[in-house]
Amino acid sequence: MAKPLFSGSIVALITPMKNGEIDFDGLKNLVEFHIQSGTHAIVSVGTTGENNTLSIDENVKVIEKTVEFAAGRIPVIAGTGSNATSEAIVMTKLLADSGVAGCLSVVPYYNKPTQEGLYQHYKAIAECTTLPQILYNVPSRTGTDLKPETVGRLAKIPNIVGIKEATGNLSRLAEIKALAGEDFIFLSGDDATGLASMKLGGQGVISVTNNIAAKAMAEMCELALSGKFEEAEAINSRLMDLHKNLFVEGNPIPVKWAAYKLGLISEPTLRLPLTVLSEQYHTVVEEALKTAELR
Repeated sequence: MAKPLFSGSIVALITPMKNGEIDFDGLKNLVEFHIQSGTHAIVSVGTTGENNTLSIDENVKVIEKTVEFAAGRIPVIAGTGSNATSEAIVMTKLLADSGVAGCLSVVPYYNKPTQEGLYQHYKAIAECTTLPQILYNVPSRTGTDLKPETVGRLAKIPNIVGIKEATGNLSRLAEIKALAGEDFIFLSGDDATGLASMKLGGQGVISVTNNIAAKAMAEMCELALSGKFEEAEAINSRLMDLHKNLFVEGNPIPVKWAAYKLGLISEPTLRLPLTVLSEQYHTVVEEALKTAELR
């Protein structure tokens, strides 16, 4: 089987900020860090990139700058999801000629659509573009679960090529592959079960941990894709505390603080309503960094 369009260790990239404004110099440094570390692709302004607190113009500019800084050396996937179908279409159309490799579109949040509503939502987005589309299912955030049978229906639309599945439910992989076909790309959106999903035939991980442990995540995914699961597990066990403790508060609060501590960004700041990591969790995250051999 040919290598899928998107695979391996894909970073859900943080958006660096200074005084609440986007730090484009910091963004350039992060893109370079991931290229040098062997990261296989970048998701720009997904959940971890604080897409919901950036304006549409800011979202587009961050994505365009990420593509510019990448300079063809690494694929960039644009976060284009919204709970309004019309807004997701606007975002997707604005990026038509940006050079992105594809789009990641989260299940509409808050308004709790039916499965038919989800199908029509994604169908409308896919039909407005030729860009490859990756579905993104994260019911813990959206309040709605994109069911495997709906994924199977959507997989029949030519440019819907895969899913980021962030339930952590490993049985989903077999269900989705059976309904959507073996060529449908399955990417884990849950770091803690990412390697386990690859053992079952998943093609990679869209990762929060990758923001700070990029080299280790790339090596782990390459080993897993080569079937060297014992060696991959040795790396993953070292990262497991990070996989878990980067979620002690709402993502991307802990990972931004960790990136700041490692000197990857100049400030740990976020856009309100998100605030800097609470002091009570500093030691927990520090210890996870040490366990991962990053400190």
